[in-house]
Amino acid sequence: MSPPQEGMNPIVVNSGDQRRKLNLREKITINNGDVVELIPGQYFFKYVSLVHEKNPSFVEKKNGANNKEKNVGAISNKRKLPESNQEAVTGSLEAKQKNETPNAHSSVIQSSGHSPSKRRNTSSSNVEEAISDFNVSNEELPLTFRLLRVQGLPAWANTTCVSIGDVIQGDVLVAILSNYMVDIDWLLSECPKLKKVPHVLVVHGEGDGTLEYMKRNKPANWILHKPPLPISYGTHHSKAMLLVYPRGVRVVVHTANLIYVDWNNKSQGLWMQDFPWKDEKDSAKVCGFETDLIDYLNTLKWPEFTANLSSLGSFRINSSFFKKFDYENAMVRLIASVPGYHSGPNLKKWGHMKLRSVLEKCIFEKEFQKSPLVYQFSSLGSLDEKWMAELKASMSSGSSHDKKPLGLGEPLIIWPTVEDVRCSLEGYAAGNAIPSPLKNVDKDFLKKYWAKWKGSHTGRCRAMPHIKTYTRYNGQNIAWFLLTSANLSKAAWGALQKNNSQLMIRSYELGVLFLSSLVKKGCGFSCTDNDLSLKSRVGSIENSGLPRTKLVTLTWRGDADVNSEVVQLPVPYELPPQLYCFEDVPWSWDRRCNQRDVYGQVWPRQVKLYSCQDT
Repeated sequence: MSPPQEGMNPIVVNSGDQRRKLNLREKITINNGDVVELIPGQYFFKYVSLVHEKNPSFVEKKNGANNKEKNVGAISNKRKLPESNQEAVTGSLEAKQKNETPNAHSSVIQSSGHSPSKRRNTSSSNVEEAISDFNVSNEELPLTFRLLRVQGLPAWANTTCVSIGDVIQGDVLVAILSNYMVDIDWLLSECPKLKKVPHVLVVHGEGDGTLEYMKRNKPANWILHKPPLPISYGTHHSKAMLLVYPRGVRVVVHTANLIYVDWNNKSQGLWMQDFPWKDEKDSAKVCGFETDLIDYLNTLKWPEFTANLSSLGSFRINSSFFKKFDYENAMVRLIASVPGYHSGPNLKKWGHMKLRSVLEKCIFEKEFQKSPLVYQFSSLGSLDEKWMAELKASMSSGSSHDKKPLGLGEPLIIWPTVEDVRCSLEGYAAGNAIPSPLKNVDKDFLKKYWAKWKGSHTGRCRAMPHIKTYTRYNGQNIAWFLLTSANLSKAAWGALQKNNSQLMIRSYELGVLFLSSLVKKGCGFSCTDNDLSLKSRVGSIENSGLPRTKLVTLTWRGDADVNSEVVQLPVPYELPPQLYCFEDVPWSWDRRCNQRDVYGQVWPRQVKLYSCQDT
């Protein structure tokens, strides 16, 4: 039996001790007892020949991505294995592929003085499943971000990935949860620990119907607050958590709504770092991260409340309260948007002008001169070429060591196609969270930007993106990387007005910017891990004489310079992106789709997002 691989997603054939991946239009002979693995996902097929190849059979992958099987011979379909069997099959396939146990000591940061050969001499199969080698120690977590765990993916695709229970843990005294959508029933069932937190503030963007439900069903000690939206069509879209502990505060910035599908079915990202209480002698000390955080919290205008924090005393919980923590070792910069008309000293405080002002002060390697940009997000606003040029100017900011500007980079937009959505883990239902109308998507000037969502190395080809990222790169090297709640819209990023003297923003957004110059030693403080104490503090790499740091993707395979260290970022999509083919159609949620998805459904249809609500 010789099945042709005709779709965009790969097929793996496991025959005896051999495991071979089939790419587009490759063929391979399948023997009795071989297992066909459709990746990424939980689809396994065992070929059982009733006539031992006298009557040939074949499996064919049709029309590009759906991994639907054509059963001509005797093939036992194991589309939905019981959980225990599924894990066993996945584990045995991984063991065959690697023929070794995973190295639990692989690290996100690698000094060229240690073992760069680990990254150089990796087989091509490990490049394809690169996230399986991404193991991050607790001490190094703030250096990078992590993807959220996705149900239905093989175990290797969820290496070092997190769920909400991995974030909200320990002895939380105060929790501030910032988000757009909040399913209070799911949240309390998924995080029962929240019921025991003495003080919980939920800063949300919900409408009246859901808000009324939340009021009726929330614990008595919870406070609900929707920040002011002074400009029409704005939203509170920021996704973050501030968790106060006896030892410090945990700052979390992520991309998932507080609903089931966002934490289980989609490609999402999360960054977090713990910070200690300031010493009294350092109470007046301020750094850029603190300034940005306090300025942003000030705009939310939540109702102050008093919290008795056990042996620490009684505190008024307002934005100024968060000045009591020491953010000196922050591994990122905050890039936020808040609604308003910003001018004068506030012109470069928010939105894309804030990003521009930070990048303008940065020095990058010469390889990033005129290097490309990527915009990846899950909702597309009503755009025009003038604004795209404005945004590109901000994202192209920065200089090289010779003090020359990096110059404009050409952006590509990574955006799922109709076929990607149809064949995704959720089928067409995934398109409900990619809410862009045809009038925004179907513009001629956008055609040159479209690039494919492909993430074989993270196992996320079929986990549709709700993550939002923006980056400048060269090959697998990254100049900077932004993980954010901000979609590609004027409402989120702001638009310049009045001869570029004013920036108008409609919505609240929050993101974290990764820069090699921010990487520091001694960031291993934890509010919940007693084995991690505050390490000795030093300045940034650029200023301390320590080895320089380079940011890279998971598929980077190179030799680190003797004077540099390598920090991996789990960018979930492939770089450089592949441009759309002629037949690719960008997804828009009001486009009618009559070809049935993996669940036999057509689009549009109703999608349930909340557990028990009738809103």
